[in-house]
Amino acid sequence: MNEHPLIARRSLATELTGRLRDMIVEGTLKAGDKISEPDLCDLFGVSRTPLREALKVLAAEGLVDLTPNRGSRVARIAPEAVEELFPIMGVLEALAGELACARLDADDLARLEAMHAEMVGHWRRGEWVPYSGLNRRIHEEIFRIAGNATLAGLYQNLMVRIHAVRFVARKTPERWAEAIEDHERMMAALRARDGAALSGLMREHLRHKADVVHEALRQLGAPEQG
Repeated sequence: MNEHPLIARRSLATELTGRLRDMIVEGTLKAGDKISEPDLCDLFGVSRTPLREALKVLAAEGLVDLTPNRGSRVARIAPEAVEELFPIMGVLEALAGELACARLDADDLARLEAMHAEMVGHWRRGEWVPYSGLNRRIHEEIFRIAGNATLAGLYQNLMVRIHAVRFVARKTPERWAEAIEDHERMMAALRARDGAALSGLMREHLRHKADVVHEALRQLGAPEQG
């Protein structure tokens, strides 16, 4: 039987997916960069099979562009995608915040408080990758608390499409401080169970993220449209 080698291979591909995703988040692999499979195989000490499996996962997430016979590149983000997707995300997050405030219990709030405190700690130490991961988990937790499976499904479907947008958009110190202030205000609304306030704050937070993405695209030399 060959179950064990299959499991090992899948585990290796999963590990490679995480490491490559981190390289994109950290900016080691930049938007538009051609991905050298031989170099990455040498770097990680792996064959091309698990590496290509990892690249397929990242392509499904929107982080990598795969072109037959031409290899792969780190995805570039079209400015028009920001204009289309972020307002929709803002509406979904606003509704999730309102629903979450109506359902929030003491355990939910304690979990969010702990995650928020840990995220702020990463911000203070300038640790972008763990900060980004916790930021995403906090938003996902609000959707979980909201308790609407259809809403959560729509959110996850859009998240796949905007993964690359969020990862590429590294914040300036001023924008990063603005994001932390947004989250502080969001936590205050959660503590007060103020759904209307949290709804408005989450829309504003998404507008700020869209601004960050446009700034990042300009720095990357992507042509702004409209």
